Formats: sequence, C-alpha cells, structure tokens
Amino acid sequence: MGSEMCIRDRLIIIGRGGGMSDKRNGLYAERLSKLIQAETISTYNQTDRSKFYRFHDILREMFPSLFAVCSFEDFNGSFMMKWKGRTDSQPVMFMNHHDVVEASGEWKYPPFSGAVAEGKVWGRGTLDTKGGLWAMLQAADELVKDGFIPQRDTYFVSACTEECDGSGADAISNELLHRGIHFYMVLDEGGMILEEPIGGAKGTYAMIGVGEKGCADLKFIARSSGGHASTPGKNTPLVRLGQFMSEAEKKNLFEAEVSPTVAKTFSSIAQSMSGPLKFVLANSRLFSPVLKKVMPMVSSPGNAMLRTTIAFTMASGSEGTNVLPQEAWVIGNMRFSHHQGGKSSIEEITRLAEKFDLEVQVLDPGMDSGLTDYRSEQFRLIEKAVENTFDSVRTSPWIMTGASDSRYMCRISDHCIRFVPYLMKDEQVEAIHGINEYVEVESLAPAVDFYKYVMKEV
Repeated sequence: MGSEMCIRDRLIIIGRGGGMSDKRNGLYAERLSKLIQAETISTYNQTDRSKFYRFHDILREMFPSLFAVCSFEDFNGSFMMKWKGRTDSQPVMFMNHHDVVEASGEWKYPPFSGAVAEGKVWGRGTLDTKGGLWAMLQAADELVKDGFIPQRDTYFVSACTEECDGSGADAISNELLHRGIHFYMVLDEGGMILEEPIGGAKGTYAMIGVGEKGCADLKFIARSSGGHASTPGKNTPLVRLGQFMSEAEKKNLFEAEVSPTVAKTFSSIAQSMSGPLKFVLANSRLFSPVLKKVMPMVSSPGNAMLRTTIAFTMASGSEGTNVLPQEAWVIGNMRFSHHQGGKSSIEEITRLAEKFDLEVQVLDPGMDSGLTDYRSEQFRLIEKAVENTFDSVRTSPWIMTGASDSRYMCRISDHCIRFVPYLMKDEQVEAIHGINEYVEVESLAPAVDFYKYVMKEV
C-alpha cells in the first residue's frame, strides 16, 4: 500500500502569542512545578489517602479565587467542585486525575522535583495528568478573577485512583447519577495534537477522543495431574496455553469494522496525504475489505482501531524446573471495540480457549463506554477551541485504545470527549509511565487559553 500505515507518536503544539505568552509560561511553569513536587502515587488497596488531601490543600492555596466560588466535595481523596452558573440546566464537567504511577528508574531530573530546566517542566504527572488538571483550574481561576460567570453549572472532577482501580470516578459518577444530573459534555484527558498522525500525512492534527475501547482482564487456566518432567505426556498445561496464545495471535478472532468514526478519522487525515493511500483512506468504507485484511500485517495501532484486541501479559507454571504443573495460567488484557462489545468479545475468546481445554475466569469484565458523535455540537465546540488557540492544526475524531476515568461518566453524559492540548514528542509519549516525563514550558499558555475558550463558549 506504499507508505507504512501507523499511528505515529510525533506530536507538536503550535500556539498563538508572543512575548506576553512567554511571561505567562514562566509563571505557569513555577505553578505547575509545585503540583509535581507533591508525590501522589496511587496503588491498589491503598487506605492512607493523606497525601491526596495535602495535594488538595496545595490546590486551595494556588487557586483561591476559584475555590471561593466553588463548592467542594470529597470522595475519599478524589474530589468534585461545582462552579454555579447562570442556569443549572445541562451542566458541563472538566476532568483530569491527580494520582500518578510510580517513578522508578534513573531520571535526568528527580521525578518529584518539578525541575524547570531546558525549557521544560520535569516530573511524574506533567503529562499524565497534573498538567491537564493545572491548566483547567488555572483557566477557571483567571476567569473568576475577571468576573466571569459561566452560563452553565461547571463541575471540576479529579480522582486519586485513575491509575489503579478507578473507584473515585466510579463513586462520583454514581452519586451524580443518584442526583439525577445529566451533563451536556464531559471533557477529560485523552487525545493530543500530532504531527503526521499516519505515515505520509504531512499535516498537524488535534486527535480528539470521542470514545474509548473497553478494557477487560481474563485468566486462562490449564490443569493436569502434574508429574515429573522426565516423563512428560502430550498437551501438558503450558503447551496447551502456548498453542492457545499462538492461535489467538494468528487468527483474527474478533469482528473487524471500519466504523463511521474510524472512517472519518481516515478521511480527515487523508487530506494531508498524496498517492494511492490518500485515495484508499479517503474512501475507507469502500476499501473496507482490503483494510480489514491488510491492517493486522502493517500496523498494530491501525489494527486496534478496527477490532477487539487481546494481549497476554502475565503467566505462571510450576515452581520447579523438573515439575510438570498441575495448574498453569496466563492473563490476557482485552480491549474490546464498540461494535463488538465486551460480552461478545469475551464469548469469542472463550470459544477458542475451550478448544484447548482451558478454563476461563473473567477477572474484570470492563465496561462498554459511549461514543460521541463527531457531528455533534459538543465535538464542534472542541474543534473551534483548537482552531482559536492553535495555528495550522486540523482536527480529527479518534477512538482511544487506552482507558480513562471518563468511561464512568458515560452514565451521566452522552458526550464524553477526551482531549488535552499539550506538546508531546516521541520521547514524551515514551516517558508516560516511563522515565523523564516532561511538558514543554511554551505549551502551558496555549493549554490555559484552550480551556478558557471552552469554558466561555460552552
């Protein structure tokens, strides 16, 4: 098909402004640095939430104007703030979590130093996602100081459990559901601005997340009577598991579909392309049979856009090198598509597992999340915010393969959009959950301006 089909991770932000933005960026870098210095690693079964409450106190000190006009509710370390608008009909929600993953390894600057160096703010959470949390609260705080009153009730939600069990956002969404509040729009972390999002697409695009694939964890267990490794029989547990994983990888078990959203993603990006691939992507529904067949061979990210996927991530056998296991298992992490869904996807992989006499345990069934229509006024609002904040940046809808807290908010809104307007390069993407995470100082003012635009126009 010519150019390799792949979602690239080269990202760039092109903002408007000059000297004034430079001054703002310097101040903003110092403020974000304070949030990074507060260590907020979350873990499963964490009972001591004191560090998250200390983080809340830092926010109160940093954004006094906003806190003065907002109510504040605690959800065991996660929080929800409400900024009263001119009407309580169809409120809007802004989200970004404040917990982070661990920060092991050798960092260029200590992960919780918040070092401002080399034109960057360094540290765990600068991108995922204290950077987004800071930008949205900074925007709101400045608007309050200007005397702005939002048209709609505006909620700010930040969980301390996004990186582990998601219980914070789960509890908040259930409470809002109980109160009977339905949101006009939810804006959470997710998409980003990419330069050349597909190989051969010579353009810069804001990839606006309109949904996310569901995430399920499954355990596949093989049993036997065990025995001594010196006299192995056929089809021992590890062999059966290996055969199962091999077939799951070779076969395209799950239903492939070039959905309307994916087709729109392809056609949007095709505008910046040339040659045969431009024509194929611009007419992806027409060339759907070809894409379904070719995509798994040329691009893992591209393939993930078309179907459910499963990745085997953990395994266990016997504890002795000369012992055949009575029980062996592998765990698969499944990301299920909107068109097939969790139930059907689990049933499909279960049928294959049974072929190899494996037991299947559903550790976490995940949850199906909604899909925002890219033709909706909510999506168009985010497009306009991009257009008014960044030069020469086009927009495209995008379905996330990762999970976010906003999946829980699909209970209370039909329009959960996932997008954070930050500078991200190859090394930054690799640094998320890795080492040397940072955000460019020059990208801070445009991020605040983006959130301001949305808050004023919504």
